[in-house]
Amino acid sequence: MVGAGFGGLAAARAMADLPVDITIVDARNHHTFQPLLYQVATAGLDVDDVCYAVRGVFQRQRNVRVRLGRVDAIDPVSRTLHLDGGASLGYDSLILACGAVTATFGVAGVEEHAFGLKSAADALAVRTHVLERFEAVDARPDIVDAGALNFVIVGAGPTGVELAGGLAELVHRVLRRDFRSLDVAATRIVLVEAADRILGSFDPKLSARARRSLEKLGVEVMTDTAVAEVTPAAVRFADGRELPTQTLVWAAGVRANPIGDEGPFATVPSGRIVVNDQLEVEGHPGVFVIGDLAASPTSDGRPLPQVAPVAMQGGRHVAALIASRVGDGDPPGKFEYRDKGSMATIGRHAAVAELPNGMRLSGPLGWLAWLGLHLVMLIGFRNRANVLVNWMWNYLTYDRGSRVVVSSAELSAALPEASPSPRRHDPESVLPPLPEDP
Repeated sequence: MVGAGFGGLAAARAMADLPVDITIVDARNHHTFQPLLYQVATAGLDVDDVCYAVRGVFQRQRNVRVRLGRVDAIDPVSRTLHLDGGASLGYDSLILACGAVTATFGVAGVEEHAFGLKSAADALAVRTHVLERFEAVDARPDIVDAGALNFVIVGAGPTGVELAGGLAELVHRVLRRDFRSLDVAATRIVLVEAADRILGSFDPKLSARARRSLEKLGVEVMTDTAVAEVTPAAVRFADGRELPTQTLVWAAGVRANPIGDEGPFATVPSGRIVVNDQLEVEGHPGVFVIGDLAASPTSDGRPLPQVAPVAMQGGRHVAALIASRVGDGDPPGKFEYRDKGSMATIGRHAAVAELPNGMRLSGPLGWLAWLGLHLVMLIGFRNRANVLVNWMWNYLTYDRGSRVVVSSAELSAALPEASPSPRRHDPESVLPPLPEDP
């Protein structure tokens, strides 16, 4: 199995009692609870609260082995995975659960100058950069005009909306007290969306409520606005306007993990691998694809959303199919996704939720539903306890404890062999020069 995300963990757990040997291959040694990464980025939680070691998840599951590595190539003829470093693994059945990566849609400068929010490292990079911008402005107030306190988020799906709301609360309720000499009102948090409304997959009324909640927090919402280019010093829009900024987070969409791009499997334009109604790759028996990487067929022809419930249900379906093939149970019918609804939170007492039965929630009730669901979905009692305590502390004190800055310079000194992320450009290179002493 390749990938230790929601789908991979669900599949492996569902095969706990089968007479099979499972090897989970992942480039990281931890599972990341991506729905809460925005809280790491906005200092509400720490990395350990939303990540859990994969080996720890399967300590008591005897038929699971974890292998840290990156897949370089797949040979379905010899049923072999080729890993980085020259190692290889044979398989009888292969489950590809590699997830998705940030989609730049070919916009110039995004890869070089924008932050993503798909991993723990991304979230830490955003948090560090935001805090460093306030420290820089505290030392040099004149750089505000260069966009040092302009924070731009592109993409108004759940990730973008939640990040914008979380950042607004961090700035106006926490950093305002930390940096008492700064005019925090000069901070601009701008949410940019190419479509005509935010949260486009939600009911229009919920979208409108979410927009009002964001604007109440001080977020500037720009809809019908496409990005043409991102530079180290600004973002340029398709209509010619330009906004100076040193911090742009790209949350405009995702594409399938590139593992399918050079492989032997058929893909759709978004990079997702074509599968049949059993999530098996046609012409390659024993190869299954689940979650964000799978172009799962649906009755209405639209692709399934790239969200955790799809991956988890797909993982359990494939596990049941493998169980039937090793003689442990009846084969399942075709894979059918059961929609569990959608949620997004904007901030304290503000969230929107759309349930499968048509019920729509917003305000404090939607916020409580969002809190409860995400707390239950977290892996590990320790993580749930930590998150609950942090949420209670944040709620009661309007404070956030995860504001420690470990600069990129310190990281480079501690790990000289590590190369800096291309998205973490040097902010000093775009600042105006210091005034000369008289």
